[in-house]
Amino acid sequence: MNAVAITAAGAAAIRLCWSELDDAARSEALRRPVQRTSAETARAVADVIAQVRVDGDTALRALTLRFDGVALDALAVTTEEFAAAEAAVAPALRDAMVQAIARIEAFHRAGMAPPYAVETAPGVVCERIVRPVPRVGLYVPAGSAPLPSTAMMLGVPARLAGCREVVLCTPPRRDGSVDPAVLVAAALTGVSRVFKLGGAQAIAAMAYGTASVPACDKLFGPGNSYVTAAKQQVAQDGAAAIDMPAGPSEVLVIADDGADAAFVAADLLSQAEHGPDSQVLLLSDSARLVDAVALELDRQLAALPRADVARVALASSRLVEVDRLDTAFDISNAYAPEHLILALRAPREWLDRVEVAGSVFLGDDTPEALGDYCSGTNHVLPTNGAARAYSGVSVASFQNLVSVQQATRAGIAAIGPSAIVLAEAEGLDAHANAVRLRLQAAGDATGTAQ
Repeated sequence: MNAVAITAAGAAAIRLCWSELDDAARSEALRRPVQRTSAETARAVADVIAQVRVDGDTALRALTLRFDGVALDALAVTTEEFAAAEAAVAPALRDAMVQAIARIEAFHRAGMAPPYAVETAPGVVCERIVRPVPRVGLYVPAGSAPLPSTAMMLGVPARLAGCREVVLCTPPRRDGSVDPAVLVAAALTGVSRVFKLGGAQAIAAMAYGTASVPACDKLFGPGNSYVTAAKQQVAQDGAAAIDMPAGPSEVLVIADDGADAAFVAADLLSQAEHGPDSQVLLLSDSARLVDAVALELDRQLAALPRADVARVALASSRLVEVDRLDTAFDISNAYAPEHLILALRAPREWLDRVEVAGSVFLGDDTPEALGDYCSGTNHVLPTNGAARAYSGVSVASFQNLVSVQQATRAGIAAIGPSAIVLAEAEGLDAHANAVRLRLQAAGDATGTAQ
């Protein structure tokens, strides 16, 4: 592989020229960090889930002590703790959350799917009705940094959907408390049942239930590779449905020569600082911009409080020079990024070239961070290529769309003969007879038994 490591202050951003890479090198360049440790992670997660299923709350306390260094007496957050959190959160932060929640609600309410009914034949009415998922479990990460924004992103659509029971799990701090901002965000969205649980053990608890934590029908939320693997394993077991694979954060930026290198570098670092297993990619048809972004990465990294975390993520980052922007979109569509930033002079004109992405950010003045917090879209998005088949969280994620049909005697007379022909073609005689009997009862000559 032709690669140049541009290094400063201990950071390394790997610069590649796409046209000089063979197929194997191109595949390796787009390989996510989590794909290198997936088997080991899956085994570790399976062990945790098994412990929780067998020992319930006892296992949860033991695993919390092991992974979080906290010995908990009670797993549930108390009313007093919610009140203390309200007092601890600065008014400016609470106001910012209130404003963000209003925008999140406005966007998500506008996208809610309405019920509908249509007469597909005379006397045959087909409907779709909307029902909330009864019991949902929300996961809010707080491993290396608490994420009250995730509580907002999950709590708002759950409330709009009307879910009967909503529980939230988030890792405890070293003193056994939950981050106050997470609790306030949860309360602002109407979530009052919160448990001090993180990692795969939290997912197992919400999927299978324990004496303290109720079993949920569907689980939501992002997390590290262990949380993502746990969600996938409980879903495969049939214990609970999940929203999507939403693991370590990632961003892909497509930029042209007119892009601001400082802006691009800042967007890359904003995702790199999420965790060491995050991945950031830049694709550009401008060699000058690629070089400028590499230098900006090192300059900005030196001033970041979470530089050590971002530095590890940058080891899996790629700054890729392409021959033309069309190639960049081909690469992006193959990669299927969680976040896609189009730092282009006419970004909307390129939007039709986007086939798959979790969320798209158009132009120089739309940093990905706006979507993380307060633009109104949801930041719980598919990762690791799952954007090829999954969408980000919406109100519909918390709902079941149920079909309903009703036929009158005139209706079954109109369409019943077709049903009989199709059932007989499939060799399902009981299906055909269920229709034929009704046709006979309606006095339709076409339903006469053969």
